[in-house]
Amino acid sequence: MAMNNQYKRQPQTLNHGVLSMKNLSFLSSVVLAASVSLLATTGPAQTSTPYTILQKTQTMGNGGIDYVYADSDGRRIYVPRGGQTFVFDLDTYKPVGTVAGVGGHGVAVDSKSHHGFSSSKPVSMFDTTTLTEIKKIPVEGGPDGILYEPVSDRVWIFSHTAPNATLIDPKDGTITGTLDLGGQPEQAASDGKGTLYVDLEDKNSIAVVDLKSLKVTATYALGDKGDGPAGLGLDAKNHILFAFCHSQNCVILNANDGKIITTLPIGNGVDGGGFNPNTMEAFSSQGRDGTLTIIKETSPTSFEVGQNLKTVMGAKTCTLDAKTGHIVLIAVERVLAPPPVTDAAVAGGAKPGTVPQPTSEPAGTPQRGRNNGPGNLDLIVVGR
Repeated sequence: MAMNNQYKRQPQTLNHGVLSMKNLSFLSSVVLAASVSLLATTGPAQTSTPYTILQKTQTMGNGGIDYVYADSDGRRIYVPRGGQTFVFDLDTYKPVGTVAGVGGHGVAVDSKSHHGFSSSKPVSMFDTTTLTEIKKIPVEGGPDGILYEPVSDRVWIFSHTAPNATLIDPKDGTITGTLDLGGQPEQAASDGKGTLYVDLEDKNSIAVVDLKSLKVTATYALGDKGDGPAGLGLDAKNHILFAFCHSQNCVILNANDGKIITTLPIGNGVDGGGFNPNTMEAFSSQGRDGTLTIIKETSPTSFEVGQNLKTVMGAKTCTLDAKTGHIVLIAVERVLAPPPVTDAAVAGGAKPGTVPQPTSEPAGTPQRGRNNGPGNLDLIVVGR
């Protein structure tokens, strides 16, 4: 198959009539230099520059975490934790406030209405400008994943129990319908043209949803190629799906017919992933070994693991800032309980009733990650 022109530009020709050999030689050098420059500055960025951790911030808090969401248009990051949602500036990564009383697993935002939603039971609707809760929305099932889908103009709440998907109008928070997906949904991706793909963790498959009829039109089986898809990336232009699985591999398949193209290894403990169309790279975050896997799409039929970046133990979910290309991951660093003051310590000069200040666990300890106690919320920013 000929390489798609988004990966390789065609050579340019030039006709200026009759030229002397000297001028022709000079002109050829100029054209060659210009062509090299053009190839380096146009089209999707294909670079060998490795990803690194650009920044890491810590915010003390209490409670467990699940998903992180980057609102690239509104320039905010949302992390539900412990009955509230922490909000950070997407350019500086500094805290800008919290949404009190709004917790849950994840957040989705509709930039037109400036309304945010938290996947909790009941679902919480809040104002993204004032960071105040608007109302609670009673729903069935057990809300987990969440997505704002622009074609249907609905917030999708995903549940491992029926109903698998609940659809909410972001303008006023009304429930407009539910959908049986045929399995337990984890992550979803929209092609922006009327089709939604949802990975079904318990069925080792991907459900294909027609957004006009709101029906499942196909189910792509991964078979023995991948077990427990928990993250999903979509190259909408070339119709390529990346299913990141608990079996520590990524199953790459054709989004049009579900045919499996290839599989590639990823890290251990995946719970999130995505695709960056500007770099033609898919990515997945793994919490058990603290890695971020980068998969390069060099053509619609050619893929390779570009990098396995060491991040932080417990950083199992991630989000993409479409503006900067940065990938943001989250983890919790548990605070150690202070030891009691012993009689020997008192005899040595310590005052009765006083305790040492708590300290955080060293980075990379197995206890990091989902944790219901006090600790630092780590924001890990990855980029080039």
